[in-house]
Amino acid sequence: MEFTHEGLQRARFEHVRDVRLPRRTPFHPSPSSWRDEVLYFLLVDRFSDGAEETRPLLDRSNRGTGRPALGGEPWRWDRWAQSGRDRWQGGTLQGVRSKLGYLKRLGVTALWLSPVFKQRGHLDSYHGYGVQDFLEVDPRLGSRADLVELVQAAHAEGLRVILDIIFNHSGENWTYPPELPGGPYTPHYTAGRHPFGAWRGPLGEPVEQIVDPEHGVWPTELQDPERYTRAGSGNLGAGDLEDPHAEHKRTDFITLRDFDLQAPGLLNDLARCFKYWIALTDCDGFRLDTLKHVSFEEARNFCGTVKEFAANIGKADFLLIGEIAGGDYNQTRYLDVLARNLDAALDIGEMRVSLTGLAKGLQHPLGYFAGFDPGFAVMGSHRNLGDRHVSILDDHDHVFGAKIRFAAEASNEHQGAVAAALQLFTLGIPCVYYGTEQALAGPEPSEHHWLPGWKGSDVYLREAMFGPVHPRKGGRDGLPDIPDNLDTSLPGFGPFGTAGHHCFDESYGLYRRMAALAALRGALPVLRHGRQYLRPISFLGMPFEVRGPGELIAWSRILDDEESLCVANPHGTDRRGADVIVDASLNPPGAAMTVLLNTAEVADPQAGAAHPAGSELPVRRRGDGTAFVEIRNLPPSEVLVLSNHAGVG
Repeated sequence: MEFTHEGLQRARFEHVRDVRLPRRTPFHPSPSSWRDEVLYFLLVDRFSDGAEETRPLLDRSNRGTGRPALGGEPWRWDRWAQSGRDRWQGGTLQGVRSKLGYLKRLGVTALWLSPVFKQRGHLDSYHGYGVQDFLEVDPRLGSRADLVELVQAAHAEGLRVILDIIFNHSGENWTYPPELPGGPYTPHYTAGRHPFGAWRGPLGEPVEQIVDPEHGVWPTELQDPERYTRAGSGNLGAGDLEDPHAEHKRTDFITLRDFDLQAPGLLNDLARCFKYWIALTDCDGFRLDTLKHVSFEEARNFCGTVKEFAANIGKADFLLIGEIAGGDYNQTRYLDVLARNLDAALDIGEMRVSLTGLAKGLQHPLGYFAGFDPGFAVMGSHRNLGDRHVSILDDHDHVFGAKIRFAAEASNEHQGAVAAALQLFTLGIPCVYYGTEQALAGPEPSEHHWLPGWKGSDVYLREAMFGPVHPRKGGRDGLPDIPDNLDTSLPGFGPFGTAGHHCFDESYGLYRRMAALAALRGALPVLRHGRQYLRPISFLGMPFEVRGPGELIAWSRILDDEESLCVANPHGTDRRGADVIVDASLNPPGAAMTVLLNTAEVADPQAGAAHPAGSELPVRRRGDGTAFVEIRNLPPSEVLVLSNHAGVG
């Protein structure tokens, strides 16, 4: 690709308006439907550094082997927590590339990368949401060439790549005057506009002019103080969603600076920055950060111009996913207003909490499945479309519910298989958060009392899977071109409260279960595109009903004449069985349903699981004509999938 080749041969652009974007040239095409994809969200700094083979695989039965003494002192939990809160761990784009096989074998089809753009060097903004240079990759993660090569390698493996972008704010690239109430960094919120203070230099020091790539913010179009709200630090939830001037749409985030998107030409300049990344990398979609904090009109204009550019270079369905905080109502409002300009919303509100409760056997199935019903749920009409929401179990924030991973309070190590089945086999685009397949959960419960802010801090959602021995030093001392850039006084923020041991274990039971579930989803269109029906169950001679917490969950996906029945036991310790209703017209007298997958069998082929794959369950009938199959002895947290057309072409 000529644009990519030329772009990598030159220094990054200083002025985004100098970029001459391509059009109608060969690019990697969009999928026919994003409902066919399985997303995987990873924090680049916390996923892989490509050197896992130099470290041992974590022994889950003896995690103490991964808790070394430092400087002659015993392991200290406050240092492990400090490492995760404050420091870059060393994950890279090349590290992500080294794990494409691991992800493909899991059944992932699209990678969602945390922001890769250059951060302020003196701050430890490993999460990537405080950008200093919107046209450069952060050197801690790699280079523009590394990003291009990752996308190319992913495409070669049949995987797509989604970039996480920010157009609501920049990093803390300038300060307010120090005499303001609240000081130069977080002055009190004003409905007007505070005076501008000074740009920041490489060490955060004030500078009068931007004369160096480490000064202020880039590209130059963003170096106008009038392009920022300068409203100070206020309440991120204050104000009406419909008000384009509401406090939550003007206030700075902590260590971030809010753009004034009403400034003439600014929205076009920001959009051009991200069009540049589409053209340079050939990526397949964007996740839009903090969309709730952008007005409807600004969001519609930004998304519309990005969509049009992508379509003009051959990406007819370039994916735009919005992060819209505040729950179902806010999500559906932005989807309604933006219409075709916004493809989907992240389901990070009430639905994520319902998914967690149901998968752990703590909630009635109707609490989750009613979310797809337009008559019961605010977002029902969008969820029923199947491609307007992205299903989330874990993520890096957990804006609703406790800030702990699903596995942290699971009843067994593979309970996540039920959650995965609900994500993969119900309506929507499923998204797996990195480490879910390894049941990342933080330290064992007996150690939680040592951890500052446990359940209330998103630190513990962000373990480093690759098991760094030490994190990077703070600030510019941790940059990759600095000798001895590791902080040997701190342990790496490794998995399960360890350091120096990775957990990329493809033999692990939950990984194998999730891979089998994802493979079946990929093989059967009915599980991706079929209509969805929650199925009543019956046991002990009782009537057919949708039963309460801890009993079998059953639902069908129907596509034309094909029915796939999904059955999950959400109970974490006990077996479950029941008669489960199926479609009487699609399963006439004498019919049988074939078991396509039994996750218990996947985990242990020698266990002699009830209902093994390939076995048939006759469709029986009651006197009133109700058709059902008999499910018996399904082990805790296991999943069955049956079909009335197994093996039929």
